[in-house]
Amino acid sequence: MPESSTVHASAVLVGARAVLIRGPSGSGKSRLALALIAAGETKLLPFARLVADDRVALEACHGRLLARPPARLAGLVEVRGLGIQQMRYEAVAVVGSVVDLAAADAQRLPSPSGRQIVIDAIPLPRLAVASGENPMPLVMAFLRAKEPVC
Repeated sequence: MPESSTVHASAVLVGARAVLIRGPSGSGKSRLALALIAAGETKLLPFARLVADDRVALEACHGRLLARPPARLAGLVEVRGLGIQQMRYEAVAVVGSVVDLAAADAQRLPSPSGRQIVIDAIPLPRLAVASGENPMPLVMAFLRAKEPVC
């Protein structure tokens, strides 16, 4: 049976693949997850649904990285100012890309190696967002760019 690990992150299924959102506490992971879900509801994205917030269980399986919510957090998301809210969620999704918030290595023109990360031996496209930068426009451009093969 493949081994899974739990990481401090959020994940949102956008279309057929999940976006894994990482970053330090307070960097806006939940806020970005909610913004992506709202973009799906308003049709700025074809589909977006929560996979997990705060903690994400990751598992490498047959060359793909799977994301799941830990059982006790399934369907829960933190909404700043409102507290913990319940919402519909996907029980499992294949991770297609990674967004790192408040990334120390964020660059205006990143090198090809800075646009990819390897998690559990699986290469994934990566977007590094600098601290204090609004990630949503960057993430929307990243998602609309030519879809990378994973």
